[in-house]
Amino acid sequence: MRRVEVFDRNGPLLFSIAYRMTGSVMEAEDTVQEAFLRWQRTSEDEVRSPSAHLSKAVTRLCIDGLRSATVRREQYVGPWLPEPVLGEQAQEIGARAELEDTLSMAFLVLLESLSPVERAVFLLREVFDYEYAEIASLVGKSEANCRQISRRARQSVAARRPRFESSPEQEERLIDGFLQASLSGDMEALLELLSDDVTLYSDGGGKTRAALRPIYGADYVARFLAGTLRNIPPGFAVRQTRVNGRPGLVGYFGNGSPHSVVSVEGAEGSIRAIRLVVNPEKLGNVPPLESAESEEDPG
Repeated sequence: MRRVEVFDRNGPLLFSIAYRMTGSVMEAEDTVQEAFLRWQRTSEDEVRSPSAHLSKAVTRLCIDGLRSATVRREQYVGPWLPEPVLGEQAQEIGARAELEDTLSMAFLVLLESLSPVERAVFLLREVFDYEYAEIASLVGKSEANCRQISRRARQSVAARRPRFESSPEQEERLIDGFLQASLSGDMEALLELLSDDVTLYSDGGGKTRAALRPIYGADYVARFLAGTLRNIPPGFAVRQTRVNGRPGLVGYFGNGSPHSVVSVEGAEGSIRAIRLVVNPEKLGNVPPLESAESEEDPG
């Protein structure tokens, strides 16, 4: 029983690492489950620090999984986006307020530019604050090598991150305005919210209709959204919630099952990126409308 309790205490950290590494709730859960099975078979004589041992197992499993996933990502139909996490689950993974930004869709997409080992070193150092000696043990590299990897990864991420970011209050206003303009069909209001160089990414994974390439520019993005809204299913409903720690939207079919998840990224008071997840395989973690509403309003 004690071994199970030790694992459970480390569970949130392990899932936090695995989700940021993979960008997938399903893969993160499978990774943590595999780590648990290995933990059950491990002799206590082999374990000096349970937390370090378990973190090492999850990190190595994620690195191996990402290497084998390279071909799948290359063959993915259309833009790839992370599997969204909503509400309380995102808060649990975020753990601390200062980690919330490392859950955002934009951040997780940035990590795709890193190799599996670079991603592991970067996350363990920059997000989870591990010492380089610990990281070296977790990823099987020398401490000096980990420092070099961390520096390269940090520079790569910094070069790709936007120079300006919106405050939480600005993002709330942007998502409110985006929802109102979209549902009312007010294209003028929508265009006012979009930056000139806005980009829309639509992830259907070849499972449903979606743009096969990113859409650039306010006019083209507005036209795409207008066309999408003309084809929404009967009884379509929208709920505002937090998507990966940021203000976002969830669309539902008339029967209450999830249809889509929208995340917007703001800069200097306007929307610079819209990420739309419609791949049904990535919506399995999204609660149905009735359950979601009852969670927000238990009374």
